[in-house]
Amino acid sequence: MNKTGTQKIETHRLILRRFKTEDAEDMFHNWASDPEVTRFLTWPPHESIEASKDLLKIWVDSYEDSGFFNWAIEYRETEQVVGSISVVRLNENIDAADIGYCMSRALWGKGLMPEALTAVITYLFDAAGLNRVAACHDVNNPKSGRVMEKAGMQKEGILRAAGKNNQGICDEVWYAILRKDREDLISNLSPKPISERE
Repeated sequence: MNKTGTQKIETHRLILRRFKTEDAEDMFHNWASDPEVTRFLTWPPHESIEASKDLLKIWVDSYEDSGFFNWAIEYRETEQVVGSISVVRLNENIDAADIGYCMSRALWGKGLMPEALTAVITYLFDAAGLNRVAACHDVNNPKSGRVMEKAGMQKEGILRAAGKNNQGICDEVWYAILRKDREDLISNLSPKPISERE
């Protein structure tokens, strides 16, 4: 793999970039303090902006490590940071990464999270040279699975009592996409020469 670190990625509606300490207010108000957003996450809601600031300081310092991948999700329409998406586990032996993400509840259902996830998957394949990108969700949070499906990931199975989040021990539903899957998808979407058409 290539340790390319967290580089800026732009999509139609989003700018994915490195976090700054100045993002603390957006982070706290838009998602980190919301118990509904953090319901199935592994960390509790932030009780103050100071908690968000402290975490951001750690993240900003971590950008010195080129193997650290953690993007702020900035919504172009409002110019606010509305969520995060990051590599939560990196396995260099097999060029694989597990991804985690969260977003402001006010923007759920608009297709923004699949847009961000698709962009990060593309970056991890094309720039970082990974071969596999995976993610999981609590079996009781199927909406997260739909995000993964929209980003082209395939359901691989359920690991019983394999995770723990704010709801306690949970069954994890795992999805993944391989570089080959993405290449096949692009190939199938590309117009074929007339000679190859049925």
